[in-house]
Amino acid sequence: MEHLERCAYFVKVAWAWTFCLLLPFITLTNYHLTGKAGLVLRRLSTLLVGTAIWYVGTAVFANIEHYTGSCYQSPALEGVRKEHQSKRQCHGEGGFWHGFDISGHSFLLTFCTLMIVEEMAVLHEVRTDRSHWLHAAITTLGVALGFLTFIWVWMFLCTAVYFHNLSQKMFGTLFGLLGWYGTYGCWYLKSFSPGLPPQSSSLNLKQDSYKK
Repeated sequence: MEHLERCAYFVKVAWAWTFCLLLPFITLTNYHLTGKAGLVLRRLSTLLVGTAIWYVGTAVFANIEHYTGSCYQSPALEGVRKEHQSKRQCHGEGGFWHGFDISGHSFLLTFCTLMIVEEMAVLHEVRTDRSHWLHAAITTLGVALGFLTFIWVWMFLCTAVYFHNLSQKMFGTLFGLLGWYGTYGCWYLKSFSPGLPPQSSSLNLKQDSYKK
């Protein structure tokens, strides 16, 4: 049980781990490919968008749990304690708050994993001299992000087995998918957005031909 609690805490800061690794990765790879600081800053704004999605998503989930929940005297949902109108107050008095608790873990792990995969696609375009420090830096960050992605997938599977019920996990995963598709699948394709990771002109032409 203690091991599961530690894993749960590690997942709670999943966005912080993802942010800290993607920040230097996006900076180095995008500047290497474009050579323009303005474009790099524009692409780094994806991290601000991701932070907003994380913050709004978790706040919405907390409010849903609050407005659909009640305080009980026991885990068996016996004895409603109507005098406690919030989860914090309920727990502070030794009660058990029960509401529709959408899985924030499923939401966050889904979104973080897909965002890392989207940003790491730029590695197909990066060509660096093996003896240059940039090659070592980008390779190290790439390996670290790959390892982090493995951890997030593993944690997602653990969440699926040990935490929440099926509907709560499905809603959490759905919101994670919506966060990813709404940004990388829709908004980032527009000119007034942070944009997608830089790609070669040949790939852009190929994508345009598919769209036609």
